[in-house]
Amino acid sequence: MKILVLIKQVPESQATRMDEKTGTLIREASSSVINPLDLHALECALLLKESLSESVEVTCLSMGPMVAERVLREALSMGADRGVLLSGREFAGSDTWCTGYALSLAAKKLGKFDLILCGERATDGETGQTGPAIATFLGLPAITFVSSIQRSGRCWQASRMMEDGYETVEVEGPALMCVLKEASVPRLPTLQGKREARGKTIEVLGASDIGASSDDVGLKASPTRVVKIFRPVHIKQCEKLSALDAEGAERAVDRLIELLVEKKLI
Repeated sequence: MKILVLIKQVPESQATRMDEKTGTLIREASSSVINPLDLHALECALLLKESLSESVEVTCLSMGPMVAERVLREALSMGADRGVLLSGREFAGSDTWCTGYALSLAAKKLGKFDLILCGERATDGETGQTGPAIATFLGLPAITFVSSIQRSGRCWQASRMMEDGYETVEVEGPALMCVLKEASVPRLPTLQGKREARGKTIEVLGASDIGASSDDVGLKASPTRVVKIFRPVHIKQCEKLSALDAEGAERAVDRLIELLVEKKLI
């Protein structure tokens, strides 16, 4: 059995920077980590690897600059068997549509998978679009908001967290699932795992390797357009109304009514 886990490199929240000209994130920053929800997806894959009676190979796939090799090595140190990086200038600035398309081509290149897992969303974009997009490009059923995964015979059984409870979905054959943090508790890398990961090779694929052209991926091919980026200015003005006695309280009430009228609240 083969399981593919999609891992995204995201900046730490305090280190997020934007390119104001292109409207895209600057991903070359040194303080980058695995997208938190992708860690839960990886843990789900590792738990299936440990619990299923058949042999399971876990492959992690990421798309980004070469520095993203680091997060793939972290995934290898946690127990993943293989790390693949989709990298090249052609992919720079890809939106969720182009990212999903590129990752779907890479998944096809790597072979057939029985299950594809990813986090419900990424902390740098919060769109939750890439997973379902990949499923669409691959022609696979997509199950979102997954809180647990089990293998039942030849079927995958997933519990979905809904607003008013849970629902169970069963699908036969390959599927893509977007998992929530409730699905697992990510393990920490071991020292032995880090040593083994250091000696493994990260496979790097370019646009030509997956059959993608500049018309398919990158900023120019992306239908999403960021019109403007700006930093909001927070201006707070405070007026203190003293009401230490009856006369002061009366003045404060009159001033409060005056302010509410000015703001058209009354």
